[in-house]
Amino acid sequence: MRPRISVLTLGVADLGRALAFYRDGLGLPTQGIIGQEYEHGAVAFFDLSGGLKLAIWAQADLAHDTGLPAGPGVRVSIGHNTADRTEVDQVMRTARAAGATIIKPAADTFYGGYAGYFTDPDGHLWEIVWNPDLIPPD
Repeated sequence: MRPRISVLTLGVADLGRALAFYRDGLGLPTQGIIGQEYEHGAVAFFDLSGGLKLAIWAQADLAHDTGLPAGPGVRVSIGHNTADRTEVDQVMRTARAAGATIIKPAADTFYGGYAGYFTDPDGHLWEIVWNPDLIPPD
């Protein structure tokens, strides 16, 4: 697994309120809420330094995507973007061999990507994702 964490996702109770806080209150740059055309897809991304992105996504939608019940375990996920679909599968296999619990095997996503979820031995949620709109630089 190459060290390229690119997205930290916060599961939020109210997407509009969270958008106002981070965009208007803290001044973080964003295009606003996107993905509203997809059921469970509304999300906002904020550009941070070094290419890192902060995402806010409704807790219920993050729970839906992972298959986990809503609650503390789905309030944050660490997103590791890959260069292609095959790398998602490779990282998922490596994580399992290292002791991760596969929460959701890698599969096609609603937005045209490919992703899976695992938790580390302490229960931290990771999304391994190939997103054709967020290809990481090498």
